[in-house]
Order: sequence, then structure tokens, then C-alpha cells
Amino acid sequence: MARTLAARGVEAVFSYAGRVSSPKAQPLPTRVGGFGGVTGLVQYLQEHNITHVVDATHPFAAQMSWNAYEACQQVGTDLVALTRPAWQAQAGDHWRPVADIDGVVDALAGEAKRVLLALGKLNVPAFAAQPQHHYVLRLVDQPEVTPELPHHTVVVARGPFDVAGDRALMQKHGIEVVVCKNAGGIGAEAKLTAARDLGLPVIMIDRPALPPRGDVATAEAVLDWLAG
Repeated sequence: MARTLAARGVEAVFSYAGRVSSPKAQPLPTRVGGFGGVTGLVQYLQEHNITHVVDATHPFAAQMSWNAYEACQQVGTDLVALTRPAWQAQAGDHWRPVADIDGVVDALAGEAKRVLLALGKLNVPAFAAQPQHHYVLRLVDQPEVTPELPHHTVVVARGPFDVAGDRALMQKHGIEVVVCKNAGGIGAEAKLTAARDLGLPVIMIDRPALPPRGDVATAEAVLDWLAG
């Protein structure tokens, strides 16, 4: 999206949440960090005369999406969501859908297994409730504080990932269960193909409820929206 806007000369600002230590450089002016809730975002939109907002955040960053919706409603700013289509189970997949992190924790009750958590760092503490497992944590950055999990391995890596690499990762660590969010897109889909190839079960977290805004799936569709 950023490359498309920059190539067309569209005046825009790219906003990062600031959750990783070294975010990827973008071809647009960039800001990092939160806005301070709906009130702060309203102030930002007004101070910078923002006429259009593209919510391209992660599908599971529901609070940011709701803040954007409420702020744009208050200011009268046009809003569209650039959303990656959700993944769909295919033949050979062994998915167990759950509603949220609590559902994953409940699903992991039972005998000890080796579990790949492809969830990011924010949700890791919840798995202390099932301490019998060995968790392999794939994170963008090395955690500043050691995760409070009795048995774990940290793998620092940044996507996009490929099937061969993910299959090798799962085999190296003897993974028996994969846990992930239904983020959609191609950058993190390789783990699903690798799990399918290896016959591994996947606990798949469904997307949260999001606000009633327009959705598009491509950068070109956003350009059409801007021109409309």
C-alpha cells in the first residue's frame, strides 16, 4: 500500500504501532506509536487535516480498528479497511477453530506436547496456565523479559516465511501442535502448508468482531476508493 501511494505521489503518512524494535522502512513519511485512544486520534486527524484513513492494521488489532472507526465518525473523515482475506481450511488440514486466546489455552489441556506459538509476544503470558508443554515462540524481536513458561525456546525471525523453512523449523523442534491467528495473507501462510504436509493439527483463532466499515483487499482498490 505504501509503495503504491508513494509511486502515485499521493500525500500520505504511514503509522506504525511501535511493537517491534526495528520496523521496516517505508517510502512515505512515517510515525511510530499510539495516538492516545479515540480522543488522541481525533486530535491528530484534525491537526493534520486528514481527509481519508486507510485501516491496514493487523486483523487482530481490533482496538485500533474500533478507535479508527469512532474517530472518523466523530470528525467526518472517510474510512476504508485494507483487509487480507481470511485463510480457509483445505483438504488435508486438521484445524480446530477457537474464538480467542482463552479458547487456545483450554484446547491445550492434556498431556505435554511441543507447541509452536506463532502469535507474537503479547499473548505469550496466557500460556503459563498450561505449563506442561514445551513452547516454541517465533518472535520478531528477542524478548526483553524471559517468558514465564517453564519449557520454551525462542526463535527470532521476521517474515515473510517459506514452506521449506517452516517445515524444517517444525521438524527441528519436533512440533506436534501449531497455534496461530487467522491473519490471512501470504506472508505467514507457509506454516499452514508445512503443518498440512506434516499432518500436524492447527489450533486456529478466529478473527475478532470489527467495526462496520467498507473493506477492500488490494492496494489498487484503495486507489479507486480515494478517487471516488
